[in-house]
Amino acid sequence: MSFWFFLSFLGVIAVVPIHFVSVSHARLVEKYGEERGTRIGVILGMISGWGIFLFLFGLWVSPQARFVIPLMQETQFIIPIFGFLTLQIPVLHLILSLVFIAPGAWLGIRGVSEIGLKASETHRPARIITTGIYSHIRHPQYLGAMLSHIGITLIVSGFYSLLVTPIVILINWLLCWKEEKELVREFGNDYREYQKAVPMFFPHRN
Repeated sequence: MSFWFFLSFLGVIAVVPIHFVSVSHARLVEKYGEERGTRIGVILGMISGWGIFLFLFGLWVSPQARFVIPLMQETQFIIPIFGFLTLQIPVLHLILSLVFIAPGAWLGIRGVSEIGLKASETHRPARIITTGIYSHIRHPQYLGAMLSHIGITLIVSGFYSLLVTPIVILINWLLCWKEEKELVREFGNDYREYQKAVPMFFPHRN
């Protein structure tokens, strides 16, 4: 396992406690006061939000062993990079990756557009959003991140990235779990009713 992959993996894990503190809005305000507590939460929220993205990116691009699905492996899709490097993607990997990346990107964009960029970065919504995509699932951005991770792992054929996928999924679930504990603390029964009506990740079948 390469040094950069290991460092990126540790970074993804290290972001979790920062995120946990950033969403503990009530405790931060109680400890530091309204203005300072809010500012600390915003700063930590941006660090954890951008941090997990950058460290995930590190998982994808770090030097690592490659895997190839043993089907159509002779057919490669070649993408030139910077004019002198090429990325060779097995066609089957490319096809399968789109199955994950397309909905993942759509969920992420829809989630941000409906909750707002500021709330997405700081994990501090002013109210419970129950319309649009949030009327179907509670955490579209986290689901989008998990799907995108799988899709990009297929594109780069990253073996180590594939191995840590269950941990990446678990971490995203933990982030959602912590956020919801704090949302219940802030919004009480209103959020509990929302939890009962709308699933965390996968929409109810009509």
